[in-house]
Amino acid sequence: METTRQALMNDTSVVRILYMALELSGNKWKVAIADGQRAPSQRSIAAGDTSELLQVVEKAKTRCRLPGVVRVLSCYEAGRDGFWLHRWLLEQGIENVVVDSSSIEVNRRARRAKSDRLDAAKLYEMRIRHSVGEKRLWRVVRVPSVQQEDERRVHRELERLKRERNAHINRMRSLAVLHNVRLGKVGGRGWSERLPQLKEQLPAGLWAEIERESVREQLVCQQMHTLEKSRQEQVKHMSAGPLVALLKLRGIGLTSAWLLTRELFGWRGFGNRRQLAGCAGLNPSPYDSGDCQREQGISKAGNRRVRALLVELAWYWLRYQARSALSAWFTRRFAAGGKRMRRIGIVALARRLLIALWRYVEHGVIPEGAQLKSA
Repeated sequence: METTRQALMNDTSVVRILYMALELSGNKWKVAIADGQRAPSQRSIAAGDTSELLQVVEKAKTRCRLPGVVRVLSCYEAGRDGFWLHRWLLEQGIENVVVDSSSIEVNRRARRAKSDRLDAAKLYEMRIRHSVGEKRLWRVVRVPSVQQEDERRVHRELERLKRERNAHINRMRSLAVLHNVRLGKVGGRGWSERLPQLKEQLPAGLWAEIERESVREQLVCQQMHTLEKSRQEQVKHMSAGPLVALLKLRGIGLTSAWLLTRELFGWRGFGNRRQLAGCAGLNPSPYDSGDCQREQGISKAGNRRVRALLVELAWYWLRYQARSALSAWFTRRFAAGGKRMRRIGIVALARRLLIALWRYVEHGVIPEGAQLKSA
């Protein structure tokens, strides 16, 4: 038996497998690597040092005595480093998966030991289990291409700039209230002209701080205007596609169509409506154990931007598509109820609207009773 095992070890035509798990952090990476037969060895390398990572792989092949063709299966959790590492690993011939960290099974005890070393070992074990067919032990992240990822930058930067603008506006209002000066609408046109009027009502230091806040707020508004203009220029050169199709529906504007396309419809496909609702986090999460049965609401495990937008779009849909079948369904089921029932119903409407928009984008099926914008 030992002779047969040694013969297999020396046979270079047999494909062997090396498993690797990466626990990423800001300053260092923890690498757990072995062949599944031996205990994994763990090495710490500098964050982003790809040459040292390749050296760790080669040393592991020597340690595990793996000559010939070796498949390297790796994994790491999605996080701050994004997807560049995944693409680089694929270029090196390493079969990698990016894992949703919130989907990884963990010990449910109130106190459990946690360290990078333990996390790397856990990822290593789960990578082995995943390679032999256990697909439900975690959720694998679908990685976009470089171009698809880059197309998300415009609306995500706009989202961040809007928060920053609101922060500057709220700061100016709060500073003025310190001396009982109640500002009306802050920001936008005419605000810089009203600043000198505050100079007589406020102390010099406080007025100077408000003035500096106003300068920063104006800079943010200028950047927002530049991004919005750039987005409009891109849309002018589009003649077809999900974004153009969505813009034809009443109640859906450029901001909504852009986000739905860049975050959802424009870069990945769905096999059925359950996959679609799960991607947006709008699928139900029932609790059914023994005699205890209750609904816990939607899972909220998907794209938060898409989920928030769809709830907002559902309210707009009731306003601008009042004669559609979806609006009639909402009115029949929830309109007669109280405020709480309508809030529950709008989430259900958002899920149905998402499915209807998907069928419209993919197959050209206009939602029943929906109206298109006039040319």
